[in-house]
Amino acid sequence: MSTEAELQARSESRCELCTSTDSLQVYPVPPTSNGTAAQSVLVCATCSEQLDNPERINANHWRCLNDSMWSQVPAVQVLAWRMLHRLRSEGWPQDLLDMLYLDEETLAWAKAENEAGAEETVVHKDCNGVSLAAGDTVTLTKDLTVKGAGFTAKRGTAVRGISLVQDNQEQIEGRVNGQRIVILTRFVKRS
Repeated sequence: MSTEAELQARSESRCELCTSTDSLQVYPVPPTSNGTAAQSVLVCATCSEQLDNPERINANHWRCLNDSMWSQVPAVQVLAWRMLHRLRSEGWPQDLLDMLYLDEETLAWAKAENEAGAEETVVHKDCNGVSLAAGDTVTLTKDLTVKGAGFTAKRGTAVRGISLVQDNQEQIEGRVNGQRIVILTRFVKRS
């Protein structure tokens, strides 16, 4: 029996991520898939396109992971974990990630994408969608109460020489009133 035939039988001819029946194809789960059904998933064209092109991800399409993350198939669990991990800044995927349990071997496979460098680079963007880089100057777009420091960073304050929080695209660091603070990118614009 071919890999595609095995996947068709396993998934009842539906995308194993979103249950669509249109344009189904075999998707070998990187980075070490050997092309067998155990290391592949049957996906629709929409899921395949978004898995391979992180810049085209439509977060609402992936709400289907609420159901597919409970699959008993390790390859499906791996893809669900990876997509939830990519989308965690949306809020709802982090809640699902917190509920998702993967055994050690499956979790190692899911994380192997990071080690192979296949996961997208974290890109920090300001409130207008402009990319930020370390050393940039940004302006606060809102008064921000700085917890623990006892002051409010006023709207319009320039923060020079920012640094990026490497594992969180929503956070940067900078000095305001002589103190180094973490600032959410949605409250700044690049100067």
